[in-house]
Amino acid sequence: MFSSSAEYYDLIYSTLKDYSAEVKQIVSLLRRLHPQCESILDVACGTGEHARLLAAEGFKVDGLDLDPSLLRIARQKHSGRFFEADMSDFHFAQRYDAVLCLFSSIGYLLTLDRVAQALKCFREHLAPRGVILVEPWFQPGGLDTTRVSRNVAESEGVRVTRVSRVEVDDRLSRLYFDYEIYDSTGTRCASEIHELGLFTTAEMLEQFHKAGLEVEHDPNGLTGRGLYVARALSVSE
Repeated sequence: MFSSSAEYYDLIYSTLKDYSAEVKQIVSLLRRLHPQCESILDVACGTGEHARLLAAEGFKVDGLDLDPSLLRIARQKHSGRFFEADMSDFHFAQRYDAVLCLFSSIGYLLTLDRVAQALKCFREHLAPRGVILVEPWFQPGGLDTTRVSRNVAESEGVRVTRVSRVEVDDRLSRLYFDYEIYDSTGTRCASEIHELGLFTTAEMLEQFHKAGLEVEHDPNGLTGRGLYVARALSVSE
């Protein structure tokens, strides 16, 4: 997915995303919903920035991602365990007080069937009284296909310019990322295409219920994209 940009991921998003502010919100939410929360599984953890900051708040954090390049970076930041796995099909022995799936990563599953499979996996890995937080991607009709974004990030002699645009094909969104990367070796260009499914709130709520979860939807959430907050209706021992 981030085959062309993994090593520049943190640099790019340092100009676009306030991880510290998000983690403060997450910590506040977890402390309110589950005051005894200690262990967290960060699903689709990427480079582990949320995991690193949550660990600094005293949580024991493990991560999971499908992209080995991102996981290599995560392992350099944080001593927790990081697993290479598909979020819709993983099975670990440990259960967690909280399972997180942030930054709209759930959209990469593309179909509601796979969303349902992932939510069942999340539920399977919940400890009693555990909490699931899922940050969704946009709903159908929520993306501006006329917008072209240009972001520039620079640090320690490296400058990355990313131009992005989006196309929508029925329930599928395609993000086109074009990079210009300048470093000590010169300037080079790279491109990526990311595909994410578009699901309505009602459809997502239905998948949570199918997975045996009671759920509430916060339309604002951490970043304005909304947030699903779920618990298991019952957790088998």
